[in-house]
Formats: sequence, C-alpha cells, structure tokens
Amino acid sequence: MKRIAILTAGGDTPALNATIYGAVERANALKIEVVGIIRGFYGVLSTHVPHLVLNPLLSTIPELDPCLGGTILGASRAYVDPADKESVDLVASRLQRLGVDGLICIGGDGTLNGMQPLSERFPCVLAPKTIDNDLGLNYLDEPNEWTRVETETPGKFRYEKKQGHPDLNLDEMINYVTPGYATAVYVAAGGIERIRTTAEGHRRIAIVEVMGRDSGFIALGSAYGQPDIVLMPEFPIEFERLTQRVRELYDLQKHVVIVIGEGVRDADGQPLGAKKKTFDPAGNVLFSGAAEHLKDMLDESMGNEFFTARQRHETAASAIFTRKLGHTQRGGRPISFDRFYGSQLGGKAIELLAEGRNNCVATLQWSSEHGFQLDSIEANILRDKWQLIHARQVHPAFYDAKRFQLSKLGKQYLLPIFTDAIGMDDIENIRAELFNSGKLSTRYQSVNIGIQKRLRYLEPRAPLGGQ
Repeated sequence: MKRIAILTAGGDTPALNATIYGAVERANALKIEVVGIIRGFYGVLSTHVPHLVLNPLLSTIPELDPCLGGTILGASRAYVDPADKESVDLVASRLQRLGVDGLICIGGDGTLNGMQPLSERFPCVLAPKTIDNDLGLNYLDEPNEWTRVETETPGKFRYEKKQGHPDLNLDEMINYVTPGYATAVYVAAGGIERIRTTAEGHRRIAIVEVMGRDSGFIALGSAYGQPDIVLMPEFPIEFERLTQRVRELYDLQKHVVIVIGEGVRDADGQPLGAKKKTFDPAGNVLFSGAAEHLKDMLDESMGNEFFTARQRHETAASAIFTRKLGHTQRGGRPISFDRFYGSQLGGKAIELLAEGRNNCVATLQWSSEHGFQLDSIEANILRDKWQLIHARQVHPAFYDAKRFQLSKLGKQYLLPIFTDAIGMDDIENIRAELFNSGKLSTRYQSVNIGIQKRLRYLEPRAPLGGQ
C-alpha cells in the first residue's frame, strides 16, 4: 500500500487533528503517502475532489498540529447514500483516480454507516471520534437487542432497544471510550462548576444542557462538576419525582443545579428538546432545547408561591434559568488523554489498511488487568439485523434513577478515563497562552490559509471556488 486517503466526517471534536497526526506519523514510518480529503464525504461527492498531501516526502506538514482543536481538513454532515449506486460508483472511481489504495474515515456511528457502501468497492477503515462517546458496544451481542417498529408514515420505521443484560462487565465493552469525549467532559464539568456559584449566590435553580444527542455519556461525565441532579436520554423523566427532589434540594441548600442531556425524553418517550422537529443534512433530529422545555415544566409545577413563600423570588420564571454549554464542548485544545489516544487510533487505522483489512474499526479497549490497549473490530459486528449501526447508550447499570445520580459502576467506568486525563502540558498551556500579550496585537492566524495554498483538485474548479 503506497497511498492512503483520509477524511473527517460528521460533527467536529477537539481530537480530530490529533487523530490525523497519528495516522500521518505512522504512515511516514511505513513509507505511505497520505492524501487529506477536504470537507469529509462532501469532498469525494464533489467532481473536483479538493485534497492535499499531508506528508510530502514522508514529512508531516507543519499545519498539522495535534494540539489544535477541530480539523485542518474541514468536515461536513454529507454522507454517501447507499441506495444511490451511481454516486457510490462515482466516489469509488474518484478515489481510484487519486491513486489511493485505501480510505480512512474519522468519525462516529453516522460516518460508519456512511462508509458501508464504499467498503464494498474500496478498502475502508474507521478511526473513531465523537464527543458523544456513542460509537461502540456495552457488550458483544448488544446489536441483536434492537427492534424495528412501523410508524404512521408508510415505509418509515422507529428503532427501539430492548432491555438487555442487567449487569455489565467493564472489561467486555467494545471501544471503551472515543477521542473527543474527555475534552468535552472537561469543558462541561468546568462550566457546571462556574454556573454553580451563580445559582448558589442568587438562590436560583440552574438547568445546564449538555450535548450527546440520544446518548447520555457527557451528562454521565458531568458528575465531575458535582451537579445535584443528572438527567440522561436513556432514562425517561419521572416528572413528579423529579419535582419533589428539586423542592427538597432547594429547601436544603437554597439552590439547585440540574444537568440535562439534549436528548432527554419525557415519560411518553418523546424528546423534550424536539417538540418542533427539524433535521440536519444527515437526517438527525435537531434538538431545540431540552433545558428550556424542562424549565417551562418546572415553572408550572412549582409555581410562584413556592418561591414567594420563601421570600427569594417573585416568580418561578425568575428563579429558574437555563444555560447551554453548546459548541464549547466540541472545540478548543484537546486535553492529554484525547491527544494521546486519538493519535494512537489514527496510527492503528493506518496499520489496519496496511495489513489488508477492510470495513473495520480501530478501537480502544480497557481491562482491569492491562488498562487501555488498541484493538479492532469488524464493522459488521456493530450492525443490527437490518444492517444499521446504532449509537451506543448509557447502560442502566451506570445510573441510579432513584437518586438522579451515577451508580457505583458509573463512577468506576469514568475513573480509568479521567484519573490522569489532564497533563502538565495542559496546565502550562493555560498559564502561558491564555493571556499571552501577543494576542492583543496579532490577529488570529487561521490554519485554513495555509491549507488553501496546498489544495489540489481532481478536476478544474470555478475560479472563485473555495473549500
């Protein structure tokens, strides 16, 4: 294998450049040239296929910095439609015209689903990334627990997961954690701690919304910020019991901090933040605000009198506030854990292609005896009986629904990831760079400028076109 292409697809994470860097460095050692495709699958769906060589003369380009968040290759949520055989054939032929022998896709479950039709025509492997930590399995036979339910729309189905193993062995998890997750939790926990002091000082109830879509792993990790209540998408809200708990906590400490995952559902299974459904280009529901909807529910159930009787606020609306941590969880410098294991998984993906593997995923395994180790799994193992790959959910054994808090096993799951997740270089970077006086006189230097100068095209492009 002499030439490999690499792309980043789906949502961005802090560890993407680290993963690309690890892949390129391993390719240098194996004397393989690496071509970066611009803007994910959109790049190969485009007739001119914008791309650049990431290691000319087997030397990594200086723009590729593993400490830089985001991706120098750009990303998009465009995917290859497996039903559109003409497009799939075109993509495969364009990759062949580029002279590449294999493709590495850096992404999550959506990217892996999008990679499936390409893998039937071209060698492909996936290097995992997602802040949601939802690429993998809690145990090996988990895909067989998904069921398909018909909806009111002909030809449309809803997929539901049956209750599986009541217990969980951490050593058996497939792909224990994904690059990007640790940094997202680092940002979330810090944000929760800062919001706490405002809620505490002003005697208010704070509802902090974190990302994760239908998976509650970021909410799980937010326990490091010590919220009073944690709500996850996997566990529908029992609203009466939640309200009672909020009242108890408010009477005890005069404020409450609630963390809510953006995909949290009500007792009927409907997402709180998607009462008016809109969709992204990949067909995923865009969540408009679970925190805001929960605030409205608490406003109504607790009422003004609860707060006026305690002489703290005139209305429930003024006592309860919401904050979305939003895209701060996706960006910025990755912490040490994500940089190291992101680069390791990028290197592993190169090795898988060099070994002749196809349609497989580089994984990060953990065991109580050996700690973290690199491995791989065939993508087909992750598929359900309808050949779909679903986002991993937080296992019930990780959560104490009665207390709205992590269980003992949930805490044990987090410890291997976060005990040494922050390096001394992360702390030194904050000290040296955050208030660097040079920033006051120098405009931000975008890496896109240098990348644009390196771009090549498979076919001519419009004169003013840009990627």
